[in-house]
Amino acid sequence: MVRMSLDELYKEVILDHYRTPRNRGRLDPHDVKLERNNPLCGDELELYLKFDGEDLVGVAFEGKGCSISMASASMMTEKVKGLDVKQARAMAESIKRMMAGEEPGDINELGDLVSLKGVVKYPVRIKCALLGWNTLLEGLDEVP
Repeated sequence: MVRMSLDELYKEVILDHYRTPRNRGRLDPHDVKLERNNPLCGDELELYLKFDGEDLVGVAFEGKGCSISMASASMMTEKVKGLDVKQARAMAESIKRMMAGEEPGDINELGDLVSLKGVVKYPVRIKCALLGWNTLLEGLDEVP
């Protein structure tokens, strides 16, 4: 039996989302579309959000960039779709605190998202991992 370390497992989760991104593509119709980038490494992201009242019923992204930014965006779309605005905001803030080293990240709350914690070892890449999350927070402020 081959055993993987936790770091190896986390890398596999990130690579899986990079190679096979979830919710990638335009979302039409959408209520909010935001375009953001990370000039430090050239990551580009377009985020599409669709609301039904306070519920985030649709979320998708397009973009190009490093494996960390694209995998993080993919993981984000899976995790926040179906949440209400308050829950999605809390999730994004929790990820930001985890990436800042302010909290360990609760696997029960975050699931596979804790795999992003490995990025903390590479401070220059934290902005890559947070591009989608920061864009989401901006988009949540624009609930119609």
